Amino acid sequence: MQERQILSGDGHPAADAVRPVLVFDACRVGVVLRAVLYVLGVLGVGLMYVSDHFAGWLARFAFVTGGALPATLLWLVVGCSLKSLMGRLSWSVQVAAGMALGALAGLFACAALMMVMPEATVHWLAGAATGTLLAAGLVAGLIWRVRGRAPATTVARLAELQSRIHPHFLFNTLNTAIALVREEPDRAERVLEDLSDLFRGALTDPREQSTLAQEIALARQYLEIEQLRFGGRLRVRWQLDDRAGDAHVPSLVLQPLVENAIRHGVEPSADGADLAIHTWVRGRMASVEVTNSCPAGPGPAGQGMATANVRDRVRLLHDVEGGFRSGLRGGIYRACIEVPLPDPVK
Repeated sequence: MQERQILSGDGHPAADAVRPVLVFDACRVGVVLRAVLYVLGVLGVGLMYVSDHFAGWLARFAFVTGGALPATLLWLVVGCSLKSLMGRLSWSVQVAAGMALGALAGLFACAALMMVMPEATVHWLAGAATGTLLAAGLVAGLIWRVRGRAPATTVARLAELQSRIHPHFLFNTLNTAIALVREEPDRAERVLEDLSDLFRGALTDPREQSTLAQEIALARQYLEIEQLRFGGRLRVRWQLDDRAGDAHVPSLVLQPLVENAIRHGVEPSADGADLAIHTWVRGRMASVEVTNSCPAGPGPAGQGMATANVRDRVRLLHDVEGGFRSGLRGGIYRACIEVPLPDPVK
């Protein structure tokens, strides 16, 4: 939250007004994939105009790809390497720099083609112009993505997706606290403190990130409150990997999954249900999984609303690097979030 980037969407309104926005950020997997597909797609379509048959088009496309692909990757590598420096510049300077690097990448592509086939005719000026235009298209796409995640257009979308604690939970918790006030005032005070923390998370700025460790702590508070209602009917098991705690996730993203487990697993069953929260790390990815048994069956339609909410919010924060999957199998409902771990501090 110290730097506003294309695919992160962090920051505060006051800071955004004075801090240049990082446009030329090519360090994300999603940006790399889209850039390569865009460049090759445009070149492939362009070659159709000078090819009489598929074999001729394929031969030309393979030849041009030999220069275009390394040039595109070079553009992305340079953009990634210089993102800290570029982030200090204005929008217009970043755009101009991106287009200038595109021209250089076009010349690099021509040089690469000459190395592969020295006898081929290479048009240096056309290569530089093509690189500039393709870079302009890429930068335009990055600008569109920045604006799509800017407060003016995206906060409303994020606010819509922001998970909110279900009203019936508020009423039940207040009734529980009232019942405890006379007999166990200290316990009633803890319940209200936990409720306050949960609603503070629910009302946070929807652009804010959280860490998985913070979301686990909020889920614990939520389950402690629900434990007062359900007693032995709610059986919770924790299996946590501390290494996953630093992963960045949307704020209040875990609580709706836990609430789903309560509403569709514990509430419908007289005997209650088993609920488990499991986190682990594999490579550079951190995962958190919420599972619950469904003794009373899969539950009513509409359970997918919360899961779709979580899926959209993870996608907004991490693009193709994050993932979410859920489903019922063998009487156990599983919901799993996968997000990349932050880069280690050097």
